[in-house]
Amino acid sequence: MSEAPPMGGARQLAASVPIRTAAGGATIAIPILAVDVTGDLALGAALVAIALVPGIVVAPLVGALLDRSHNPRLLMMLAAAGTAAAYGVAAFLGPVPVWAVMLGLAVSGLLIPFGFGGLSSFVAAPGTDARKAYALDALSYNLGGVAGPALVAALAPTLGPRAALLAMAVIALLSLAGLPLLRVPPRAASHPHLVRSMADGLVALATHRPLAAVTTSGTLAEFGRGIMPIAAIGIALGATGDASASAYVVAAFAAGALVGAALEPLRPDVLTPQTTMLVGFGLVGLATLAASLGIGLGWTIALVGISGLCSAAPTAAMLLLRRTQSPVHVVSQVFTVGAALRAAASAGGAAVAGLLAGLDPLLLLAGSGAVWLLSAAVMLAFPRGSRLAAASS
Repeated sequence: MSEAPPMGGARQLAASVPIRTAAGGATIAIPILAVDVTGDLALGAALVAIALVPGIVVAPLVGALLDRSHNPRLLMMLAAAGTAAAYGVAAFLGPVPVWAVMLGLAVSGLLIPFGFGGLSSFVAAPGTDARKAYALDALSYNLGGVAGPALVAALAPTLGPRAALLAMAVIALLSLAGLPLLRVPPRAASHPHLVRSMADGLVALATHRPLAAVTTSGTLAEFGRGIMPIAAIGIALGATGDASASAYVVAAFAAGALVGAALEPLRPDVLTPQTTMLVGFGLVGLATLAASLGIGLGWTIALVGISGLCSAAPTAAMLLLRRTQSPVHVVSQVFTVGAALRAAASAGGAAVAGLLAGLDPLLLLAGSGAVWLLSAAVMLAFPRGSRLAAASS
């Protein structure tokens, strides 16, 4: 396997980081703008849901279209342009009626899977180092997840939430400059009818044992992650009386994950990807359980940061296994559906934690750690000596 060209990593990040940054920032800017313009927090929450839920629903279709397309890069570029336009329309909430903003955000929700799981399924083009490519992809997700909200947090109080959302629209457009630099070859496989192709992807996810183990493990891990921010609010209230201090706990995990993802391409390749998932998610769970011991807010923040650091390697390994264990004609479907399942699991974890908010928040955090350990244990079901379902990159 040959190494990627020297600028391959920069091209990959240039293509993927902008659209992910824009999406991450928009989910913060949209409710702030809704409250600023209408004073209605419920409307803000509804607009965020409209921007997120369609992507979960259409993930199999997006994947099938990318798997069948002779020019998948063009579809991704059109999706980035459409997302930017939708955010631009939403930024003018007030002059633009609510129904039009809802329609625009629904369109953006339909398009977002192209730049998330869809783009991930193409980053390890033939002739590149697949492990490095997916380590960079994990870094891209972390950069977008941190940079988007951080930019909104900086812009909304100074220039206003409308300007912050417009900035996200402009950033989404930057992917149009990055995507042409990335190699995105079409799938070299025959494709059945579209509906049959979608069914084949879902069947592969459910019945191909290695792929089912990876998908279940990754989904459970995201459920555990979704619990943590809700637990952090209760921990912060108990320690300082100020719910805003929970941001330090959440930021510690994000910062740890970002550092880990940046270092991941340098990590010696001594473990198989499935072992990396098993060990990595297990370490996240143990660090989270340690953080729940109640030794003090400072130690909780530090240990949550360590758990985030440990999450980078198994996440990159998960992305690599999605690719190597997917039948070639459904690779994009596996990525888009896998990403959608993780998004839904994160929301589900937050919802369950919200329902259990009356419990001791340290118990909630311990529950998060237990779910991470369960996600690690699932990888014990990964069959030894499993053969690759797709051609290795």
